[in-house]
Amino acid sequence: MKRREFITASAALLVSPRRSLAQGTRRRVGFLAMDVVEPTIQKTWLEGLRNHGWIDGKNLTIEYRYAPSQDRLPAFAAQLVALSPDLLIAPNTQAAFALKSATTSIPIVCVSVGDPVGLGLVQSLSHPGGNITGVASTVPGFVAKEIEILREMVPTASKIAVLANPGNPIHRLIVAEELSPAAQKLGVALPIVEATTAEELDIAFASAATQHADAIIVLGDASTFNNAARVTALAAKHRLPAIYVFRLFAANGGLISYGPDIPDLFFRAGGYVDKILKGTKPSDLPVEQPTKFELVINMKAAKALGLTVPPTLLAQANEVIE
Repeated sequence: MKRREFITASAALLVSPRRSLAQGTRRRVGFLAMDVVEPTIQKTWLEGLRNHGWIDGKNLTIEYRYAPSQDRLPAFAAQLVALSPDLLIAPNTQAAFALKSATTSIPIVCVSVGDPVGLGLVQSLSHPGGNITGVASTVPGFVAKEIEILREMVPTASKIAVLANPGNPIHRLIVAEELSPAAQKLGVALPIVEATTAEELDIAFASAATQHADAIIVLGDASTFNNAARVTALAAKHRLPAIYVFRLFAANGGLISYGPDIPDLFFRAGGYVDKILKGTKPSDLPVEQPTKFELVINMKAAKALGLTVPPTLLAQANEVIE
């Protein structure tokens, strides 16, 4: 080989990893969810990938599977695993468990999963072990913080119902480990009302009203998220001041939302995808916790409930919907 040819060939091997991957074989990612991903979240998820040079349809193929109900998740998880993707994305707790049961070898990135350590999805935040890592959606004491916000809005609230889905592992964990200590610490009663389907939401809110709850906490779940307008309408019907995890509820007439910046979590997930596709093992990638929390207050909902929003709460709000 001539010297000039050798130099040219060597230079071709020294291109950046991003450029090499972009020009090489298209990688495949499986994405398992319940119902279609909300547009804002979908946009930031794709932006997070593009931020690391991964573009769906060019050097990346994303296979989406949307299970119409929780009991269908295992079948859809099996479909994705059968495609032999390079990694899998679980955007909620139920999807994470379905994928965990479907494979122990394909890397899984969880996004917006409540307590991956408490749920047994990973060994620890710093050393996940196994084939799962990702971005958690809560921090210790989150439910207690929601109670404090509700009581600031409704100072006389002594009984606050908690809407939980018994089919959601993170809800079972919260009920078992967090509610009793929070109730004792803050001096409130926290009766639990349950709903696993959209139809059961009506019964759950009626039960909260029958028990004379002063307010209600709606735990984050796909079944409520996908029926946000129905949930906020039920809260208004039963005149229950409610706090939700996702901004979508406040935008749909809910009183207050307080929770992690979900789009930010999905944007950050792009970094996990990038590292894993470039060879890093999930067990070597620590699970991150949310760093941005948003408080959104709907003034119209407050007025309809006859509530005056305290100036101190308004000062904390990231957004006030008039």
